[in-house]
Amino acid sequence: MRPVHPTEHASHVEARREKLRVVVGQIIGPDARFVWEIGSGHGHFLNAYAAAHPDEACVGVDITSDRIARADRKRDRARLQNLHFIRADAEDFLAVMPDGARFAAIFILFPDPWPKRRHHKNRVVKPEFLKAVAARSRRGAPLYFRTDHEPYFREVLALLSGHAQWSDPETGPWPFDAATVFQKRAERHFSLVAVRR
Repeated sequence: MRPVHPTEHASHVEARREKLRVVVGQIIGPDARFVWEIGSGHGHFLNAYAAAHPDEACVGVDITSDRIARADRKRDRARLQNLHFIRADAEDFLAVMPDGARFAAIFILFPDPWPKRRHHKNRVVKPEFLKAVAARSRRGAPLYFRTDHEPYFREVLALLSGHAQWSDPETGPWPFDAATVFQKRAERHFSLVAVRR
């Protein structure tokens, strides 16, 4: 296979983001406040959240077309006008958000833990990601994180502890909870919430 030149890769990324920018612009207004779920899977959690919070706009992103299609079907059956699912990578989504739009809350539930050390660079929660999300979050916005992989949980806990833009994380119960498919399969899970300073 021919190696991809960095310039060619950058061109592919920009083309992908330009298409995504159009989709996002049709859903999210320039000054919107909305709840964001990263890796929404089949949409179980965000459908439940949107039904319980009809006055809040909710957007879920996932990179898999089949998952988005399933999530959309659940939303349509429930007739939830405040809920949208978009096929997108989290970093691409952040890059194309309207300038004035802000997250009211962020949910990251059971992301791929990439357990092998050489794959840790693929984890979604990294220092630069937390900084980018904070820049697009309103003051007081909670960031909820849940995983069944304890080493990943400890890593995220450490990243958020003493963070300049996020409060020290708490591990108590959440004000809203609904079990995802992954949560039902997990023998145990670990949860935290930090708040945008």
